[in-house]
Amino acid sequence: MKKYLSLVTFSHTIFAMPFAFIGFFLAITTTQHAFEWQKLLMMVLCMVFARNSAMAFNRYLDRDIDAKNPRTKVRDIPAGRISATSALIFTITNCLLFIGTTWFINSICFYLSPVALLVVLGYSATKRFTALCHLVLGLGLSLAPIGAYLVVTGEFALLPIFFSLAVLCWVSGFDIIYALQDEDFDRNENLHSIPAYLGKVNALRLSTLLHILSAVFIVLPAIYTTVGLLYYVGILFFCVMLTYQHLLVKPNDLSRVNFAFMTTNGIASVVFASLFLLDRTLLVHGLFLGIRL
Repeated sequence: MKKYLSLVTFSHTIFAMPFAFIGFFLAITTTQHAFEWQKLLMMVLCMVFARNSAMAFNRYLDRDIDAKNPRTKVRDIPAGRISATSALIFTITNCLLFIGTTWFINSICFYLSPVALLVVLGYSATKRFTALCHLVLGLGLSLAPIGAYLVVTGEFALLPIFFSLAVLCWVSGFDIIYALQDEDFDRNENLHSIPAYLGKVNALRLSTLLHILSAVFIVLPAIYTTVGLLYYVGILFFCVMLTYQHLLVKPNDLSRVNFAFMTTNGIASVVFASLFLLDRTLLVHGLFLGIRL
């Protein structure tokens, strides 16, 4: 179990899972649907199974590339801790568990489950033919709030789409920062990435633009639904953390890329989601006066 948790870098679940909770409780607090523990559990299971599938398949598909890259040759498959066959079996198992779980939620989640898997698994191949691979990764994680909303309601709505767009821009932006480490390697191996295509300076500029757009999409829900002061505190904190990671990483100094990638983004996601959930709880129970922009 420890080996498989390492294979899928389970700690990185901290990025998308908080936004899945946002989508779930957004549905509970803005519609007539009641809270159900069973749906919450199945939503969490879907998140885990989908992410396990995506990460294990990424490690399986990239095993030869990872073995050549000094930064990634210590990963589980190139290092020999897990075989490629085991990783593939793990991928297929989690895909089946994901689809099976959606069957017990509602019809729209079940029918869309292959589409979701196509996106999250398909990302692994994109670096071979397009520098927009970072946006595909962002798209995969952006399914979390929309998917969680569908678990509750079985219907699409505008509000969770704002959060999904925020996740898309946020993840794409910080994945560009993370990819700065492999700029030279990607060029030498004819792999596609924004840093390899634009260079470090312009890649960081594009990352900044994406994070500005993410901040805009985080603000937009406040226009369409009642929110309290804690939501605005969450927006401020999220934006501060986005700004902070750009202060940490410079074109000529990548020494703090991993800290910017994991720590600042993980904290941003968890704190923002916590403030969102607390704000919704207070509003639902009438303990705080809502504010509308």
